Amino acid sequence: MDDKVTAVLAAYHERMRQEREERHDRHAPHRAGDWRDRQLLAVGPDTGRLINILARSLPAPAILELGTSYGYSGIWLAEAARATGGRLITMEKEEYKSAHAREMATKAGLADHVEFKVGDAVAMIAALPVKLDFVLVDLWKDLYLPCLEAFLPKLNGGAIVVADNMLRPGGEDVQRYARALRATAGMSSVLLPVGTGIEVSRYEP
Repeated sequence: MDDKVTAVLAAYHERMRQEREERHDRHAPHRAGDWRDRQLLAVGPDTGRLINILARSLPAPAILELGTSYGYSGIWLAEAARATGGRLITMEKEEYKSAHAREMATKAGLADHVEFKVGDAVAMIAALPVKLDFVLVDLWKDLYLPCLEAFLPKLNGGAIVVADNMLRPGGEDVQRYARALRATAGMSSVLLPVGTGIEVSRYEP
């Protein structure tokens, strides 16, 4: 990774540190209801490195990120896209989060390798004109299964799918996703205790 990417990741990591301290500070101001939207809630450096390694293992991959948020995981994926001649498509419901992610990708020198989309993820997946080689699933958990059903027909053979938050916070929504994934013909999958738990799958139809 070059200095620009490293600097942007360092800025994200500092924000994570500050937010972690605020969550543990009983005297810090908290506004109930919107704290999730204000917090980074990113995959974390271990998961970031892993998805970068996995995406880099594919030749010129078409990468789909479901849940841009503030752009942290997108930096890892965009760096992999640049390194392999691939491209990242990242989808987010909120325009202000997508705008922040675009700004950070520009600072990292990676924006030319990313297509930012804002709107309903399931509808945007259905409209994609490309087949996919790598998918990161990290959005609201009730959308995991609908998104899986939308992107499954668009996976190339050998595609890798990574889903975050499978152990924490976990819950019935991610369990439904895991059951459907493992019941899919040609899909091999393993749950790894990296970060908050990731399901890593490979599709060989």
